[in-house]
Amino acid sequence: MKNRLRVLRAERDWTQSDLAERLGVSRQTIHAIESEKYDPSLPLAFKMSKLFEMPIEAIFNPEESARLKSDRG
Repeated sequence: MKNRLRVLRAERDWTQSDLAERLGVSRQTIHAIESEKYDPSLPLAFKMSKLFEMPIEAIFNPEESARLKSDRG
């Protein structure tokens, strides 16, 4: 799923490990989400929303991901 996690993390000068610690997950989980290889669970998405003080929709864009997949055919 398309997301802005890498940008939001970089704006705060956090490493993947920093963000992982704040969210209670592994650094590998953060890497997988940022590289769009893994979609976070709903509870994790809510944690991210709270941490970044923005709606989930401002972090993740499932419509954009679906559009790109359909364009690739």
